[in-house]
Amino acid sequence: MIAIIKSCGLIGIDGYIINVETDIQNGIPSFEVVGLGDTAVKEAKERVRSAIKNSGLEFPVKRITINLAPADLKKEGSFLDLPIALGILTAIGTVSNNTINDFLIAGELSLDGTIKPIKGALSIAICALENGIKNFILPVDNADEASVIKNLNVFPANNLIDVINHLNGTKKIDSHHVDLENIFNNPEKYEYDFCEVKGQESVKRALEIAAAGSHSCLMIGPPGSGKTMLARRLPSILPPLTFEEALEVTRIYSIAGCLPTKTPLITKRPFRSPHHTISAVALTGGGKYPKPGEISLAHYGVLFLDEIPEFDRKTLEAMRQPLEDGNVTISRLNASVAYPSKTTLILAGNPCPCGNAFDPSKVCTCTPLQIKNYLGKLSGPLLDRIDIFIEILPVKYKELDDEAYGEKSETIRKRVIKARKIQLERYKGLKIYSNSQLSTSAINRFCKLDGECKILIKNAFEKLGLSARAYGRILKVTRTIADLDGKEKIEAKHLAEAIQYRIRN
Repeated sequence: MIAIIKSCGLIGIDGYIINVETDIQNGIPSFEVVGLGDTAVKEAKERVRSAIKNSGLEFPVKRITINLAPADLKKEGSFLDLPIALGILTAIGTVSNNTINDFLIAGELSLDGTIKPIKGALSIAICALENGIKNFILPVDNADEASVIKNLNVFPANNLIDVINHLNGTKKIDSHHVDLENIFNNPEKYEYDFCEVKGQESVKRALEIAAAGSHSCLMIGPPGSGKTMLARRLPSILPPLTFEEALEVTRIYSIAGCLPTKTPLITKRPFRSPHHTISAVALTGGGKYPKPGEISLAHYGVLFLDEIPEFDRKTLEAMRQPLEDGNVTISRLNASVAYPSKTTLILAGNPCPCGNAFDPSKVCTCTPLQIKNYLGKLSGPLLDRIDIFIEILPVKYKELDDEAYGEKSETIRKRVIKARKIQLERYKGLKIYSNSQLSTSAINRFCKLDGECKILIKNAFEKLGLSARAYGRILKVTRTIADLDGKEKIEAKHLAEAIQYRIRN
């Protein structure tokens, strides 16, 4: 008898239906799994055999062939254990074949028949609904994650026997639900606040602009000037995630295996700060079995690279395409996967090896050649993709001693949200969500300059030796500054401030 169980595979963060076809025939006993399965899929044979036997069920001593269709796509992961086991049990009549087609099933089996959690449950749930399947059987630990998808019946199972009883109708598993409104509307709490930062008003202003338009930013200053302190407070002024954005971020974390326990949905914008020894693959994603990198884990959030001159140059250069396209494409022999990477990139570093080049109270001991080599890892093409350049000076004692608190993150955030709403309204229907995403044609349409502004940008272009890409980025930042000012028409003061953030020594 042939049995077909519906399951799901993953390409990037998207799922596709896998039909687990089981054929059992008389002959020399064997157990073969075909259909381009990886090592975890091939090892499923022993897990399935032990799980069935240790659950007190009969394992057929016959010729068993499992085909994972479509057979031309690589299958990865251990979540096919449960559908393979149910395929065998359905083929021998232990499980009813009447309702099996109404379910999508995924789960890893322990040797005693217990069902272990899997990665990518949210993407699998979305795939089920997109393919007209409204019933999803999965491990208990993944139930909350999958239940955020509306109109999908989620059945969490503890072990193989629970699934068999549910499919046979002898003991139903209750459908699982979560209070999505309570989860998503919970007020966000941030550990860090901008009011704790003494001085550095110009830097705060630049970061507010970066948050309002999702612009990338480079901060250069001596040690102790507050670069890291400021960057860690940036998420506190970013607008809240929409439900669609939260779903996309959660899918990435689920597939990477980074979703915190008992967190069905990530509702805070992510902040990632990898160490400077990180490899290019870990930063952008990839590997033998592709996984999202740090730039994708920071999707719709902040990717902060501290001590940027200490990073390997090849690692930094690998970010150029993801920053430009908003996604990372990883090509392999059997497939090409893409992970989204729309992030606000914040870079920070010292101006020289000793760190004292910008410090008026200290003497820099570095030679010009040492400084050139130190900052030389930041190539021209990479710097061209940075929107805002900030030179940070050390905070004076008078500012540190001031007991008055600065402006709270909540106040700044209100201005950022207002500017983002203006952008969403302006770009409605264009799939543009912030000024940083403007294409060349969109810049020409939405960043029009009057005569005074054209003279100003012409002088800046010639004196600063700007590239065409840098010219476009100045106009994007100008558009954001005008939005923060509540002005639809770009004025000379907006452009002058944007040009100021483009000047770098």
